[in-house]
Amino acid sequence: MPVITCIDDLKHIYRRRTPRMFYDYAESGSWTEKTFRENSSDFEDIYLRQRVAVDMSGRSTASQMIGEDVSMPVALAPVGLTGMQCADGEIKAARAAEEFGVPFTLSTMSICSIEDVAEHTNKPFWFQVYTLKDEDFMRRLFDRARAANCSAVVITVDLQIMGQRHKDLKNGLSAPPKLTPKSIANMMTKARWGLGMLGTKRRFFGNIVGHASGVTDASSLSSWTAEAFDPALNWEQIAKFRKMWGGKMIIKGILDAEDAKAALNVGADAIIVSNHGGRQLDGALSAIRALPAILDAVGDKTEVHLDSGIRSGQDVLKALAMGAKGTYIGRAFVYGLGAMGQAGVTKALEIIHKELDVSMALCGRRKVDELDRDVLLIPEDFEGRWQK
Repeated sequence: MPVITCIDDLKHIYRRRTPRMFYDYAESGSWTEKTFRENSSDFEDIYLRQRVAVDMSGRSTASQMIGEDVSMPVALAPVGLTGMQCADGEIKAARAAEEFGVPFTLSTMSICSIEDVAEHTNKPFWFQVYTLKDEDFMRRLFDRARAANCSAVVITVDLQIMGQRHKDLKNGLSAPPKLTPKSIANMMTKARWGLGMLGTKRRFFGNIVGHASGVTDASSLSSWTAEAFDPALNWEQIAKFRKMWGGKMIIKGILDAEDAKAALNVGADAIIVSNHGGRQLDGALSAIRALPAILDAVGDKTEVHLDSGIRSGQDVLKALAMGAKGTYIGRAFVYGLGAMGQAGVTKALEIIHKELDVSMALCGRRKVDELDRDVLLIPEDFEGRWQK
């Protein structure tokens, strides 16, 4: 086993061990992938201020997200098809997050169901919900999340219409994977992945099959999925979901200050500045560039979190120092999962944590709640100067 020092090391192992269609699913954005690339590269434009002769003993990365204690303000983001990256992937990722003391967010489009994850974990997790047309299914989905003791729901609002990812179309992405000569040839080189899949019964979308009306198998699933997302979504509908759920609600997919204010008006306990990892509107601002304007718009009236582009503890530090109260990693934990299963997710969290802790100390801060813009060097035009 090679020495693993950073998230990119996990990515290299992940690429070798995971079938091409699922690697491409994680490692892609929409259209030209401009926003996908800039989500990460824009972090590089922000520099850190090194401070010396500061007492760096007694450091702690502990914090809270929506009132829940966390070992560091980093949650595992909802990622569809996680159980195709590694057998029983959602269960393994949830266990790693639980042991590390950070939130895990289960996707509606997960392979392992809400009930699967609840059965194999001990602490409440978060559940991500897409805004779907079938109101009866939505009600039952919230009921199932409540029965599983989920402590918050994350409403994704930027997927009314699905952005096009060229690689997914070319690969014929599906769950379970389509067996074509090309995909079979590729999967035959991924023995470890294949053995894991042979040993599990979880190969379909566990929250959908057997729960959505008329969806009893993979063949009926594809037609349902094509029609399920609601293009008529509006803020009144989101307010209705708020009432259906009745608990803590996080709204994910905010990139504009006006939308942040609207999310505040429907009672969001937190909003996530996110462009869906660059998988929706290509050419949109990166999440880190969009963050300052949204913080200005909502102030401290609700928690502002950030998702999209984080690949290191330094990225986490930069987001927190700019004013975010929490961050999310998606691809970073998927790399670990596909590389080494649950141990790989733990390794990804350890890497992020160590980078955050050491970088924070070298910036002269001992606690994450002491982080502010004073530890950053941000270009004057970082947010952009746009014509009106």
